[in-house]
Amino acid sequence: MARVNKDRFLKRLGKVYDAWNNQNEEGMSQVSSMMFVAGNTDDDDEAYTKTNALQTWLFGAQLADTVLLLTKSHVYFLGGVKKAQFVEGVASSIAAGSVPPISILQRDKADKDKANMEKLGKYISDAGGAIGHFAKDKPKTDFSIQVVSAIKALNPTPEFKDVSGSFAKVFAVKFPDEIEILKKSCTASVNAWRLTKTRIINAVDREKKVKHSKFADELEAEMTTVQCQGDLSKSTESCYTPIVQSGESKYVLKFSATSPETPLNYGCIVASLGCRFRSYCSNVGRTMMIEPADDLEVNYESMMAMEAAIIEAMRPGAVLADVYQKGIDFLKERAPHLVDKIAPGPFGFSTGLEFREGGLIIHPKCKATLQANMAFVVAVGANGLRNNSPREQASRNAAIFISDTVLVSEEGPAVNLTAAAKNRVKSFVIRLKEPGEDVKPAVSAILDTSRRQRNVILEDQTRHKQTNEEKRKKKQQEIGERLNEEARARLAGTTSDGSVSVSKKSNIAYKNRERIPDEADIKKLMIYVDRRNDSIIVPIYGIPVPFHISMVKNCSHTVEGDVVLLRINFAHPGSQIGRDNQNFQNPLATFIKELTFRSNNVKEPGELQPASDNLLTAMRLIKDLQKKFRTQEAEEREREGAVKQDKLRLNPATSKMAPKLKDLFVRPNVVAKRITGTLEAHVNGFRYHSIRGDDIDVLYNNIKHAFFQPCDNEMIVVLHFHLKHPVLWGKKKYTDIQFFTEVGEITTDLGKFHHMQDRDDMHNEQQEREMRKKLNGAFQTFCDKVARLTNDAIEFDQPFSQLSFFGVPYRSSCVLKPTSSCLVNLTEWPPLVVTLDEVELVSFERVSFQIRNFDMVFVFKDYSRKVQTINSIPTSSLDSIKEWLNSCEIRYFEGIQSLNWNNIMKTIVRDPEAFFDDGGWNFLSNNSDAEEGSDDESSEEGYSPSESDGSGEESSEADGSDDDVSDGSDDSGSEDELDSDESSGKDWSDLEEEAARADRDKERGEVDRDRGHGHKSSSSHKRSHFGGGSKSSGPPPKRRK
Repeated sequence: MARVNKDRFLKRLGKVYDAWNNQNEEGMSQVSSMMFVAGNTDDDDEAYTKTNALQTWLFGAQLADTVLLLTKSHVYFLGGVKKAQFVEGVASSIAAGSVPPISILQRDKADKDKANMEKLGKYISDAGGAIGHFAKDKPKTDFSIQVVSAIKALNPTPEFKDVSGSFAKVFAVKFPDEIEILKKSCTASVNAWRLTKTRIINAVDREKKVKHSKFADELEAEMTTVQCQGDLSKSTESCYTPIVQSGESKYVLKFSATSPETPLNYGCIVASLGCRFRSYCSNVGRTMMIEPADDLEVNYESMMAMEAAIIEAMRPGAVLADVYQKGIDFLKERAPHLVDKIAPGPFGFSTGLEFREGGLIIHPKCKATLQANMAFVVAVGANGLRNNSPREQASRNAAIFISDTVLVSEEGPAVNLTAAAKNRVKSFVIRLKEPGEDVKPAVSAILDTSRRQRNVILEDQTRHKQTNEEKRKKKQQEIGERLNEEARARLAGTTSDGSVSVSKKSNIAYKNRERIPDEADIKKLMIYVDRRNDSIIVPIYGIPVPFHISMVKNCSHTVEGDVVLLRINFAHPGSQIGRDNQNFQNPLATFIKELTFRSNNVKEPGELQPASDNLLTAMRLIKDLQKKFRTQEAEEREREGAVKQDKLRLNPATSKMAPKLKDLFVRPNVVAKRITGTLEAHVNGFRYHSIRGDDIDVLYNNIKHAFFQPCDNEMIVVLHFHLKHPVLWGKKKYTDIQFFTEVGEITTDLGKFHHMQDRDDMHNEQQEREMRKKLNGAFQTFCDKVARLTNDAIEFDQPFSQLSFFGVPYRSSCVLKPTSSCLVNLTEWPPLVVTLDEVELVSFERVSFQIRNFDMVFVFKDYSRKVQTINSIPTSSLDSIKEWLNSCEIRYFEGIQSLNWNNIMKTIVRDPEAFFDDGGWNFLSNNSDAEEGSDDESSEEGYSPSESDGSGEESSEADGSDDDVSDGSDDSGSEDELDSDESSGKDWSDLEEEAARADRDKERGEVDRDRGHGHKSSSSHKRSHFGGGSKSSGPPPKRRK
């Protein structure tokens, strides 16, 4: 069962007694005892009360229907059984520093706490003097009314005095752990403001007509979600409903204001909101201006400077009234015309467990002194301004409101904890593009240019090799110089140990003893498996002890004669080395490693079954429960990271021209295997409706890349969507989904006889060509309609088949095709989609003339992401891949060895600064240069002609006749001529003509030689010329009939 943190309780209660014993404290020094009665803590109206703040501060929780009585000599706590057990850990019979002994009293509902009321009355009477309390906290529950009535009925009636001001000063100075919570609260408020800003910009962009109150309610519901707050969402709530105002004749620049019921006006929008993280409050307020006039921007800068001057004046020892005056003086000097426009009220107030502390405010009448570690909400505003915006729709009424949460430092000015919500004019001014202005043509021009560059690469890839290589090296050097600088700037200040720890929830069998089931097997001290609570209850020394099933590692049984042994092994620190270890809150505690239970396997007379059946049944149930729990955990892990898409807005019923494709299959098989359906484009997304009635929705705002792959040289035509965030369909999450239809037969019956001139086969081939053309046209029309429907927000990209190459990204070899922004494989499953903008560099590994293929490794800009490796790429594709990467301005390296990228990336993430100080990614170029040099040396030493080889050639030439020598000289001349022709860049047809001409010349010479001397036939001479003696790499000659 949970217990109160004793050290924190004593430390904070000691601070209360130190202030009480201080004679200079006006409020506490006038009372002899203090009593705080807590009523119903679930009432929203009671969210911000001193009593709730005190309980949260001391106990870390709010305890309803309890009494805390403080006297100079003793501390008494009265509560129910559970609440008494919660705080019993702080009970003490001796004093701890300035804190006197502490006693815990339990409520007795039998006599309606009359005895307890008498005890409290006696303690107060013995203390004498006045009683301190929180005057604004009125009793509302029956218990709190009973306690207050009983104390007031004492004789003599004690005097009650308010000590709220004294406790406000105690709460104001924060402990270090409170400051950490407050910073997280400020982070939550900044996240909420970013969401607010995005929603305002979207509303302005769409000219959305919505009421202020509805807009504020939507913000309040969304600002505490996981999508907005991430890990902070579990403990975050809103301090108040956000306040949104615009177009008002008179803005209400107060935190007690409410959002009006009028529609938003897109001229000047004032928004204020606050988040509460683990009961600690923070606030952010900003003003959004749409196409404002220049004077309004100048006024905004003046108000920002005024806020900065107030924060600068908030130093330890400063009087709050003086801080207020410094803000006024600064504005009089900077913008005197705004002094009369200042919103009435203070320039801020103390915050923390209570959103607003009225006793500590930045006001000319507040003489309180600032102390280090005090937290304040600073808020300045100007009302009654004019907005001379050129927009006709904008209201001429304007106001400026700026608010932040700050912390008073021990030295120097206060620190702005919400500075991440950028407070600059350009961050809050929305500029709309001129009518007719369109940025899409520029994007299209860039994409067209990239496509033209790739076409140039394809046309020119067989010419000027040396020149292209030099150009590539020069450009790669320029890219390499920028690579390290950009990576260093991107990773500046980020350090990690390279390991991402995934926190697991702590599984508890039962939160208290009352939840343990009342079963007969438990009373009989038998092993009981509770499937409802995922727990097992085993007897230990005659006491039932529960264990959560997650703590059970495994169980087994053995039979030894007439005895059956059941052994249960438990998880403990170090028991799962090399696996996903569990999180143990107290790893140094004592853990049970295993338990062994023994039972008799002999059936006694009169028994239906032996006693050991309980052990065997328990083992079976434990294994079943483990299997069920692991399945649930696997499903939870699968759901992690998946986002819930917005609701799909369907086309109106009158819309009959919506883009639609029928008879499509879907991959992966989300609904069922081999079921067709219809894909239709709607207002904000696609919907795939299968013939069985299942629906799959893909929203436009979650599509990262959309691809259309025609069925040219492919057996399927594909529409593929690569998503920004994984989506949960069924019980699994997916990042890629594609819709396709098959063209022709993917499989062929090899046992069937096919004739080359079979008319049926020719007809089938013709039909297949027409089908391909028809399907490509239908899919292309669908893509064009979707682009028009979404105003080019969804644009389908097509892979470049000319630049394709083979590789093995996963398990099987497939064709990889570049697009204008990605490298994809859409035919095989699972698909491969590598976004080029996310790629930092590419490393070619195992590049050697002795190996027919090499590997390619993509290293991403997110160094925590696993690298993508593509294996077994043919060496013949290396040059074309280099040209493609070079045109995309991606740095690449090559080497012989395969690197251990997991260790490399962990080392970089652990200390990026040290990595870049040592040269960064240049170590790859150093390795590749060294390997290239070693290859050159080995190639130079690989061939050295010996004298014996030369003498052998000379002797063979000397043995031949004169005619042979002359023929050899003719042959060599023709070979030299071919070599020179090839080097000049002739095409295949020219080379074939030259080879045929050489054949005719040789045949004439050989016929004459056969007539005169009867030497070798021309056929054998041709074979020796083209098979062994020629150095030409041209095509073989055509045989003459």
